[in-house]
Amino acid sequence: MSATPKISPALKKRAAQIKLLLMDVDGTMTDGGVILLSQPDGSALEIKRFDAHDGQGLTLAHTAGIRTGCITGRESPALLRRAHEMKMDYIYMKIPLKLPAYEEILVKAGVKDVEVAFVGDDLPDIPILKRVGLAVAVGDAVADVKKIAHYTTKALAGKGAIREAIELILKSKGIWDELIDKARA
Repeated sequence: MSATPKISPALKKRAAQIKLLLMDVDGTMTDGGVILLSQPDGSALEIKRFDAHDGQGLTLAHTAGIRTGCITGRESPALLRRAHEMKMDYIYMKIPLKLPAYEEILVKAGVKDVEVAFVGDDLPDIPILKRVGLAVAVGDAVADVKKIAHYTTKALAGKGAIREAIELILKSKGIWDELIDKARA
């Protein structure tokens, strides 16, 4: 992963407060494509591609004590498996309006808006992005999301954007270098 750009003092202050990282899935953890493979019985098998660098970032976040989770409009066994592999604390699927799920997570996690980062890419993410302490847009997010984000990743969706957001948080906390020695495969 390329080095994160120079972090402004204001952005560093926001990122250093983060205790919980939440994200959308399709268009953030994945490239947004939904592959459906037709089955002989008429059903379809959904295929999602997850980035290994994002996975390492999520593992580092977990090691650093940052809780993670996702709020997505789709239901996906592939996502559920990946979220469990990544030890995500909060997994909300099939959520048409994301703000009530976000508010429930705030209560469960015992954190304030300022202690939460959210990574999004599209219009359903905006209500949460407007509330959190660190609003992150992926590099190929829609213009309305980029306009309100505190940070837009150089990486595109499904290609290391989650990792980049995590690096920003960990570097802002001043713990990136010590976590490199704790990185696990």
